[in-house]
Order: sequence, then C-alpha cells, then structure tokens
Amino acid sequence: MFHLTFALPALYVLARFVWPLPWALGGKIALAIAVLVASQSHLWSRLSSGSVFAPEFPRALVLVFSWAVGAIALLAVMQIALDVTTLIVRLFRGGGAIPVGVRYTTAMAAMLLSAVGVYQATRVPPLNDIEIAIPGLPPQFDGYRLLQLTDLHISRLFPKEWTQAVVERSNALGVDLIVVTGDLIDGSFGARRADVEPLRGLRAKDGVWVIPGNHEYFFGYEEWMLQYASLGMQALVNDHTVLNRDGGSLVLAGVTDLSAPRSFHPAPDLSAALEGAPSETPILLLDHQPRNASQAAARGVALQLSGHTHGGMIPGLDRLVARANNGFVSGRYQVGGMTLYVNNGTALWPGFALRLGRPSELTRITLRRASPQDRSPAHAPTSSERTLAPATAG
Repeated sequence: MFHLTFALPALYVLARFVWPLPWALGGKIALAIAVLVASQSHLWSRLSSGSVFAPEFPRALVLVFSWAVGAIALLAVMQIALDVTTLIVRLFRGGGAIPVGVRYTTAMAAMLLSAVGVYQATRVPPLNDIEIAIPGLPPQFDGYRLLQLTDLHISRLFPKEWTQAVVERSNALGVDLIVVTGDLIDGSFGARRADVEPLRGLRAKDGVWVIPGNHEYFFGYEEWMLQYASLGMQALVNDHTVLNRDGGSLVLAGVTDLSAPRSFHPAPDLSAALEGAPSETPILLLDHQPRNASQAAARGVALQLSGHTHGGMIPGLDRLVARANNGFVSGRYQVGGMTLYVNNGTALWPGFALRLGRPSELTRITLRRASPQDRSPAHAPTSSERTLAPATAG
C-alpha cells in the first residue's frame, strides 16, 4: 500500500501527461519507464537498506530521486488542475485538447519548483529567532536562550558534512541550552556512526538534552540512545532535570514517542516524567509529536517544544499533516495556559525531501517573564507566528 500510494501520482502523469504527448511510441515508453522508476524510489531504498526511511545509495542519486518524486507529485497536481479547468471550459464554451505548449510549460514549472523545494529542504537551515512569555518564570531566567533542533534525519541525504555545518552554526549562536526533540537519524548505527559524530561538538552552558522521536525506534533504539549519551547528549526518557540559575529554577522534562509501544518500549508518561519535580516551578516539556499538547497543558506545563510534522512541507499538504496531529503543524499555538511551539524541523525524512513555503529552521527561543495580560488562557490554537531571518553564523 505504501508503494502504491507513491505510484498513484505517477500513474496519473502517465495517463494524462505522457500518453497524450505528440511523441513517437518509443519516446513515450522511455519516458513512462523513467517516471515509473523514479516514483518507486522508496522501493529502491527498501532494497538498498531494508527500510524506506534510509536510502543507502550515493547522495547524488538520493538528490535526483528526491527531485524526481517531487516533480512527479507537483506535475500530477498541476495536471489535475489543467484537466478540471479544461473540463469546465468545454462545458461552457466548447473546445479541444490541452495545447502541447501548455503541457510542456507545466512540466517545466513542476521540475523547477521541485528543484527549488529540494534545495530548501537540504540546505543548512536559517535562524528563526522567537521570544516566548512564560507565566511564573523566575526573573533569573528572563532572557534565557535555548536552541531547539529537531528532525535532523541524519542520513545519506544529510551526511557528516551537513551535520558539522549545523553544529558550527548552532554553537555560534551562544545559547544557554540546546534541546534536540527527536528523529536525529535515519539508518542503522553502523551506517550512520560517522555521520552523527559531529554532534559531539554541540556546546551550551546548561548542556545538550535529547528525547527520542519515532525514527529512533525504527533503527535500534537502545544502541542509538547509548550513542547519543556517548556524544555528550543527556537523554530525558520520561524523566526531568531541574535547571538552576542564581536561586531560580526551571523544570526541563522529556517523554518518549507515541510510537514506542509498537516496538515494546515504554509509552510517553508525563506523570513519570514530572515525578519529584519541584512545585510552583515552570515546566518546559520536550515531546517529539505535538498531538497530546492539550494533556500537557492540563498538567500545568508552561511550554511544550515539538517537531515531527516538518511544518507540513508544502501548502495544502500541511493541512493533511495537521489533521494527523490534532491541528498542530507549524509554529506557535496557545493551548489553554500553555504555549506549544511546533518546529518545522532542522531537516526532514529523505523519502520526500521537498519544502515550498515551509522552511527548515534553527530555532533560538528567548524566554521572557509573562506580563499579567499574557496569563489569561486561550483555548484555541492560534495561527503560526513565524519570523524567519537569514542565519547569522557559519
């Protein structure tokens, strides 16, 4: 079913774009074969590594497949729009087939947009600088800066060189704390060991803290969590730590991923994560998926940081992603008295590496004390509040 889903846009392109072209039969067959081969990149990934999530062929080929899959998907959408428009015109005015020039222009637009989307998906992300007001934040933490990384998906598409560039840019920001909210890798420990090594260089005054995402459970959870620890990242697995600064304190808690029970690992347990935490202390929660934000708000969490959605990647597609995540897909939301921030991701899954209008981000969050008017709860999610700026480092 997975491979069929990705084949459907290709089949539509074959039927409504390739077949009507005024080409010789041999040319149409060659183009049809190329489209079908490209549409099944996930099958070739499974054959190369045993998983659709970790293609183990050269990066250049992964980039070509990413571009081709994106171009096919975009062309299918554009062709549907052309077919619908043509049908409407025929009903009201009459008319013939879609002009060949229009078909060629549509194909060129799809290929160009896909190239732009792959570039935006695979670059070292720009800086997104935001401030978040926290009710009851101790004055010692007013102006406290943390960096959220998430969904790095270190792989053949995001290799050692990319990881090193992210680390250098992150360290140049001079934050107090770095948190990594899951999905660091795509691939086995043996395949990715060298690619994750640069993460050892991440530096922040109050350390680097990590939680698992769903992809950690696809590739040997125990081995990867041990490796993260060896790289100097401290795991919060249904657990918490207390950050102290000149007599003020802040609770940093983290939970496992919702997918954990499928591989017989502990499910996310916020009660366990907060057990023994000091009362009347603001809680910052790391949860890879934003779906359960209302439950965290009900437990008194002040700020939840999540990822997982990749921001929806493309306008339109983001609405489908939102439906799978209780409406949360990108940016800042107010959930009861809690702020939820859903990060677009530092990278994304190599199986659909395309971003148009939903940029990746290095997210530097400055905590501020909430003013009295900030303390009244709002019960509906707000629209995303995004202020992306060019990166200032690296």
